[in-house]
Amino acid sequence: MNMSRTTTSPRTSDVLRDPVHAPTPNLPSWTFLTNHAHVMVALDRDPDLRQRDLAYAVGITQGAVQRILDELVHAGFLRREKVGRRNHYEIVAKEPLRHPLDVKHNIGELLSMLRD
Repeated sequence: MNMSRTTTSPRTSDVLRDPVHAPTPNLPSWTFLTNHAHVMVALDRDPDLRQRDLAYAVGITQGAVQRILDELVHAGFLRREKVGRRNHYEIVAKEPLRHPLDVKHNIGELLSMLRD
């Protein structure tokens, strides 16, 4: 009898789709979006995700998630509210993108394009 435990929580599976994490042969390892953007996409789908679930979703360490969350809060893209022992994140959709080529657009526009 196989009693192995799974390392992903049900909440993570709600955010992720297996095809996203399945290895795809013949594709380069880089992606168009940064880890910061991937954290925002995951939080847009579920603003109550735990840091470990964000780390799994994005494919980075929990320490990297903590740093990214702190940067996004400090830059005004996210608001963090403590709810019990967990955090709830609110995306500030009107915050303009930071790169000079993108400054006429805001994070809400980007996230709306990437919604399921």
